[in-house]
Amino acid sequence: MKRAAPLAEFLETCLAPTVAKQGFSGTDVVVSWPEIVGERLAAYSQPVKVEWPRRANPDAPADPSTLVVRVESAFALELQHLAPVIIERVNAFYGWRCVGRLVLKQGPVVRPARPEPLPEPGPAERARAVEAASEVADEGLRGALERLGSAVLAAERRYRGGTGSPPVPHSS
Repeated sequence: MKRAAPLAEFLETCLAPTVAKQGFSGTDVVVSWPEIVGERLAAYSQPVKVEWPRRANPDAPADPSTLVVRVESAFALELQHLAPVIIERVNAFYGWRCVGRLVLKQGPVVRPARPEPLPEPGPAERARAVEAASEVADEGLRGALERLGSAVLAAERRYRGGTGSPPVPHSS
């Protein structure tokens, strides 16, 4: 039987050509930027591309690259002062000295839209979830299924616009 592949593997395959054009070896630095520099700095900066120096001899070892980072203008000076620390963290992330220089480009940082919080499950949704999971013998599993079921039903209510009717399937 074929195993299900993690979504990360699929995304890596789809995005690899795009990020390779920007000099990245993969999506890992872009995706892991908050873990590398911390949530606070990641909110105001994002890696744009990696510029590798040209080598006169293709057999020579690669010189360190330049990491280009877009940064909000108000945080550019702070990021400039932290450049050695950021370079060290990126190199630690990769496991070798691949970045030797940081170039800051001031401009707006594109932030992903924050999803709206899901509504809290109501008494009717909790009751439906409890009823659906009532035949599960394991108490811990039953509790987890009840919480999941009530959350799914509450999310369904939000997407239905608060009406009591189920979502209408679209015909192609």
